[in-house]
Amino acid sequence: MKQVRLLLCLALPAILFSCAHSPYGTTNKVYRKQAKSYARTLRAEPAGQWIGTTNFNMRKPNYVIIHHTAQGTCDSTFRTFTLTRTSVSAHYVICKDGTVVQMLNDYLRAWHAGLSKWGNVTDMNSCSIGIELDNNGYVPFQPQQINSLMVLLDTLKHRYNIPAANFIGHGDIAPTRKNDPNRYFPWQQLAEKGFGLWYDTTNVSLPADFNIKQALRLFGYDVRDTSAAIIAFKRHFIPADSTTGIKLDEGEKKILYNLMQKSE
Repeated sequence: MKQVRLLLCLALPAILFSCAHSPYGTTNKVYRKQAKSYARTLRAEPAGQWIGTTNFNMRKPNYVIIHHTAQGTCDSTFRTFTLTRTSVSAHYVICKDGTVVQMLNDYLRAWHAGLSKWGNVTDMNSCSIGIELDNNGYVPFQPQQINSLMVLLDTLKHRYNIPAANFIGHGDIAPTRKNDPNRYFPWQQLAEKGFGLWYDTTNVSLPADFNIKQALRLFGYDVRDTSAAIIAFKRHFIPADSTTGIKLDEGEKKILYNLMQKSE
């Protein structure tokens, strides 16, 4: 009898959990329904002459775009990303306590980048993974949050063979609209692990004809608004000086030149 009671005590939490109402049960059903719809589209053979090639695989992401949520909690972000009217989403959300929640298959196209550009790529949503960090945009990121991010980035980098230079921020690809992740984000720490580029100006000499706008463009920034591009660059690489105007001093020009060379 004691054994029966023990088994019931052990099983009851699992039963209650399985019967508990999930706040996202409805949206999970919508996700599965939409995924099945895409699967039917992939299976469909077009009308007319059709010869299926044997040489193909899944498209893979080639960039990782890092954001801050600009919201107060992960729950607020989950609600935002599960409301149809918001038309915004991401592949992953990382909460302040380090919890990682995946919201979309890596091979599917999330709506996280919006109107953006990096180099010659003008549809960043179609070639990138979006990661949102729970942060209101004005405070440092939690250590456990960054630790979880590093583990996730390591997985994504090796799974999809993403180049180090292709780990960038939303503010980098949309400098006139976005400033995330904020200036407290530890880009240098990430770069030291191979997630993004960093600079070393020890032996850098600027060429006489060095052009800031051209260097920013060659590095990847959209320079149609040069001032916005400079602010985005400083926020990423010179955060201590990211709120002091739109000019680059000699040392900052060397940083840009060095990064431009590394990206070639």
